[in-house]
Amino acid sequence: MNAQQLVDERGDIWLALAPLWLDREPGEQDYAAMVDIIEQHGLSLHELEWMFRLELAPVMSRHQLSITSEWREFDNYRLMKQLVGHNLRLSGWRKKSWALFSGLTTMMVRHRWHELMHRLMATRGDVR
Repeated sequence: MNAQQLVDERGDIWLALAPLWLDREPGEQDYAAMVDIIEQHGLSLHELEWMFRLELAPVMSRHQLSITSEWREFDNYRLMKQLVGHNLRLSGWRKKSWALFSGLTTMMVRHRWHELMHRLMATRGDVR
């Protein structure tokens, strides 16, 4: 997959989910927008979980840990370049390494992720 394919296939969902890593709790509108984009893509919960762990968290967690990073909103162009670069290199040992450490890279936003998944399941009529 090349960079343009990644942007075309994943870009809008990556940008929609990025607010999970901001230094504020997502609001109702944020969650509604995330659910809407997810539904447009028709991704399963399993596919979303691995996108969260492997495609997003390695890049986004660096923003959380950086003292010079954005806190209230992201520069979407810069963020997309970082996400595309990461995902172009995501294969073989890199993919296995990120899968292994995904618990660490997702722990700061896991509560937000669970809230999003609960809302998504409610939208799909799959509340457990």
